[in-house]
Amino acid sequence: MATYMIGYDLNREGVGYSDANRRLTEKIKETFTYWWHHLDSTWIVKSDLTAVNIRDTLKSVLDADDELLVVKLSGTGAWSGFSEKGSSWLKNNL
Repeated sequence: MATYMIGYDLNREGVGYSDANRRLTEKIKETFTYWWHHLDSTWIVKSDLTAVNIRDTLKSVLDADDELLVVKLSGTGAWSGFSEKGSSWLKNNL
């Protein structure tokens, strides 16, 4: 199982942004068993899907002008300011 970072910009304002963010959040949580979400528009997930499969799955809830980035992670990282729970997830899953 590989680890991927998902980053996005939803190019809407106000209530439209909240609805779009809710739909994307629900899609990520229903698609992936293992996920980390401690930054506003960034998720880290573990999956047997490819980056292309993940992109295509999430595109179904995005508008044409939204931006989405899916990157396979290498296994190393550095971070600061996260809770013990967030840091532990990263240590155990990157």
